[in-house]
Amino acid sequence: MQTRRTALLSAVAAAVTLSAASARTASAAPRAARLVRLTLPAPSGPCPVGTVSLRLVDASRPDPWTTSQPYRELMIGIRYPARAVGTYPAAPQMLPGEAAGFAALNNLSGVPGDEVDWSATRTHAHEGAPADRDGGPYPVVCYSPGAGDPRSLGTTLCDDLASRGHVVVTIDHTYDATAVQFPGGRVESTVLPAEYAKAYPDPDRITALLRKTLAVRVADTRFVLDALPRALPRGLRGILDLDRIGMFGQSAGGFTALQAMHDDPRIAAAADLDGVLAYVQDDSTPGSLSSVAADGLDRPFLLIGKEGNDLGTVPSWDSLWGHGHGWRRGLSLRGAEHATYTDAEAVVPQIAHRLGLPRETVVENIGTIAPRRAIDAQRAYLAAFFDRWLRGRDDQGLLDGPSDRYPEARFFPR
Repeated sequence: MQTRRTALLSAVAAAVTLSAASARTASAAPRAARLVRLTLPAPSGPCPVGTVSLRLVDASRPDPWTTSQPYRELMIGIRYPARAVGTYPAAPQMLPGEAAGFAALNNLSGVPGDEVDWSATRTHAHEGAPADRDGGPYPVVCYSPGAGDPRSLGTTLCDDLASRGHVVVTIDHTYDATAVQFPGGRVESTVLPAEYAKAYPDPDRITALLRKTLAVRVADTRFVLDALPRALPRGLRGILDLDRIGMFGQSAGGFTALQAMHDDPRIAAAADLDGVLAYVQDDSTPGSLSSVAADGLDRPFLLIGKEGNDLGTVPSWDSLWGHGHGWRRGLSLRGAEHATYTDAEAVVPQIAHRLGLPRETVVENIGTIAPRRAIDAQRAYLAAFFDRWLRGRDDQGLLDGPSDRYPEARFFPR
């Protein structure tokens, strides 16, 4: 989730060792009562939200990151429109093992991760709440996080989409995400920092690592789409419309979303939140294009960038734009940073306030855009995109150009 690096490299190149950071986290345990506790903004849609987590096993594929597993194993979360949620507990943003791993590999610049009780944050989704079948079946939107990030770091946007009438499937990419907690409490931690340390400073080996990271993520996504019909618990069967599938993600997750759509015709529309589409160490570096950037897309896509990321500064975006044959829109948010498109936008200001961190720390992580404005704009454009292309709904011109509602948005030329 670092704020300055390319989509994939942000976490792959993290110069942090889990062992040292874990020791700091462990030493903080006795101070748990004094740790900062966080809240997330409530969803803006009319539907209450339910959630379940599922373990999926791809027996046809050995795990590409470790020899200790003969198969690929994933955790996914499903957010969905629910009813009668009052008696069902609010789901945690992170389970204890996930929270410890997130604190250990702290990618927030200038933020002391061991001063925050990451496991205490509650979402606005309710565990096991009954699905609202009256409005279904609902279109499905998959979510992939940035490299090294857990799926839970997109909770603000995912809960909001579910509250507006989508089923959102969030994917943890095991051994890529900081930490993934499986049923029974087993935790598998990221291998990306160690893999990067082995590759550095050889540019060819770094490029190969970036290619592998993205390829594993796309394979994970396609497997999830294969597995969903059989994996759903009884209470969710029949509420997912698997003929209407979209995908979005932040950073490497945005790259994953567009590449997966390129490779898999089941994905009808995809949005990329500040994810470069090339295997490079800086967004502005030309060359090393992915196939989606080189070939373009024939289905709708949306690019949303931080301030300064546009067709003139990100060569892989320019290539995608020039080679595509389908509907496309692009915009950047004035004052946004790379991590603006994660839950960092909601939580970093809270942490800074509670710990007395300087404003420079907030700006370095999430830019100068006001958090509420950033969150409202992201929600509005993302929902308008998926409503238009998965539900055939009129967005009243929001995606067609500048709007007085969101003056922060600067559209790319068509």
